Amino acid sequence: MELIDKIGNEGKKKDVPDFRAGDTVKVYYRFNEAGKTRKQIFQGIVIQKRGSGMNSTFTIRKISHRIGVEKIFPVHSPLIDEIEILSRGHTRKAKLFYLRDKKGKKGKVRQSKKRTLKAYKNKE
Repeated sequence: MELIDKIGNEGKKKDVPDFRAGDTVKVYYRFNEAGKTRKQIFQGIVIQKRGSGMNSTFTIRKISHRIGVEKIFPVHSPLIDEIEILSRGHTRKAKLFYLRDKKGKKGKVRQSKKRTLKAYKNKE
């Protein structure tokens, strides 16, 4: 088991920010398009974090032109350049799937006053 853990921890990022469900984050990620590497920003509310170790992922939801868009990101992906936390949300649940049914102001999460903001940047 120690060998499996050792191999699995090689690709882990060291400085992953501490964010939870309900936080509003901005994810800067790279992708290949027509042979070129481009950067894109995806900003929204984290509705879930799942998994542990190298298999951990998080789901972000945003509203774009009145349509809800969700995207799943691996936490330790080398394609993610930066995760910037814009605001901390105060929630009582770890999975915010109920936001899928809410519209307008009811689909918002109130901000937490106790937690502070941090930023993470992948240095290459």
